[in-house]
Amino acid sequence: MVVVEHDRGILSPASLEAMAAARTLGTQVHAVTIGAGADDLAGVLAAHGAAVVHQVHHDVLSDYGPEAWGDSVAQLVGVFAPEAVLACGTDRGNEVMAHVAAILDLPMVANCIQITLADDTWSIVRVRWGGSLLEDCTLVAPTKLATVAHHTFEASEAPVASDTQVFAPTLDATHARSVVSERVERATGVTLATAPVVVGGGRGVGSPEAFAPLEELAGLLGGVVGCSRAVTNNGWRNHTDQVGQTGTRIAPDIYFACGISGAIQHWVGAMASKKILAINTDREANMVTKADYAVIGDLHQVIPAISAEIRRRRGT
Repeated sequence: MVVVEHDRGILSPASLEAMAAARTLGTQVHAVTIGAGADDLAGVLAAHGAAVVHQVHHDVLSDYGPEAWGDSVAQLVGVFAPEAVLACGTDRGNEVMAHVAAILDLPMVANCIQITLADDTWSIVRVRWGGSLLEDCTLVAPTKLATVAHHTFEASEAPVASDTQVFAPTLDATHARSVVSERVERATGVTLATAPVVVGGGRGVGSPEAFAPLEELAGLLGGVVGCSRAVTNNGWRNHTDQVGQTGTRIAPDIYFACGISGAIQHWVGAMASKKILAINTDREANMVTKADYAVIGDLHQVIPAISAEIRRRRGT
């Protein structure tokens, strides 16, 4: 059973990664959508292997709330007794599954990158310490609860004949103590988490105004600008632009790491990038040594030169 993450009916691509992980376990996969606004996701989930889509409906579930979502999933487990419940290891996925584990008094393993079946035991490799190490562990429980590390499994279609079933949990007003009450939209279009190109700046950029060339390059490539924690600590960029363990984890086709030393917390957020190009004057910087490509030079010269070459080739 896979708990599907969505925001007012808009599917989180991370949930399709969890669906892909569930299919590797060799059993029938069911999906769980919570709130009537997510009913339209049934077709997409069937295309990704959901033999049954459980559509959870209740007045309390008009928007996301960890207590209500967690109790709803726990009640589904009590009725259908699945072998396992999975979610993606996003902030929301881990939060909901933690509530499920507490309610059912079961162990939960977060951020798994590999699950191997051995009779009634799961052998698991999971990410720990923000990605700085991998842990081998085993999970023994009547119902296995786990989340899948984000960007670990690749979402892919595996269409099956699917059925939908409405489930009405028993909830009351206490389940609505923690709910989303307000949203502020900062930008439209691609986001830091989904952009195919991210141009990141660190302390070496030097000032808020010096991010203008990075913004230009990102615009030319259809990407977005990110930054390191040092930049947000200095007040140069909003925290929502931060790439890292305490920021956003990215997985673009290419990440331009400009003037970024590459502390482990930042590396955790960037390591899922398909390719990394580091631009730095310090050839011994951690980001430079880990990058696929590196330009040893002044980013204030290199970035404008890249943009100029792009415009020249495009004839603009």
